[in-house]
Amino acid sequence: MPAEPDSALPRQNRGWLSGLENRALAWLAPRVPAWVTPDQLTWLGLGGAVVAFIGYLLAPGQAAWLWVVNAGLVLNWLGDSLDGKVARVQGIERPRYGFFFDQSIDVAGQFLFALGLGLSGYVRLDIVALGLAAYLMMTVQSLLRAEVTRVFHLATAGMGLTEVRCLFLVANVVFYFIPPRPFEAAGITATYADFFGVVWIVVNVGLYVLTMIAELKRLAVEEPRRRK
Repeated sequence: MPAEPDSALPRQNRGWLSGLENRALAWLAPRVPAWVTPDQLTWLGLGGAVVAFIGYLLAPGQAAWLWVVNAGLVLNWLGDSLDGKVARVQGIERPRYGFFFDQSIDVAGQFLFALGLGLSGYVRLDIVALGLAAYLMMTVQSLLRAEVTRVFHLATAGMGLTEVRCLFLVANVVFYFIPPRPFEAAGITATYADFFGVVWIVVNVGLYVLTMIAELKRLAVEEPRRRK
């Protein structure tokens, strides 16, 4: 059953950086000019993903473009995190429209970022594709949890989109100072970046399974099997 038209889905953010992020947004949101709309901020977030995509495409020829990728990540965070906050501060929140628009743009931005990373050669394209698929599994699961709990969980095991962006900020700095060099192990050619990509996949799939089990146990208690 859809939520009431004027009701906002409560959000819960237990990410590691949520306290710092909330303080930053609380300071920034009232200072955003009145002519800046939440939709414009959402598009700014997608623009940041485009900047990151272009930066990754150009980075193999000149590693300094990795700093442009990081600038794109910051823009992506700024637009994506401020849009809803500004809507609430300005009293112009559209809960269902904003939720659908924001999540749709988020997925498009994640696709662009992953495609740029894969085409850059810093991480093997097949590993990036599996990494994106694993992350999108977590995204779908968060939407499923929102449906059954009526709370939108922004982080799992302390990891939300903000924390993920910070991981990639750090990764890009490492790529700049320590470029991934291929090595061969067990007949497979890979780099340290590929190794961490595999770890990313394993962690996301593991969290998906653990969260699914925990949620099913909770729901089984709330909705016990009926005896005939």
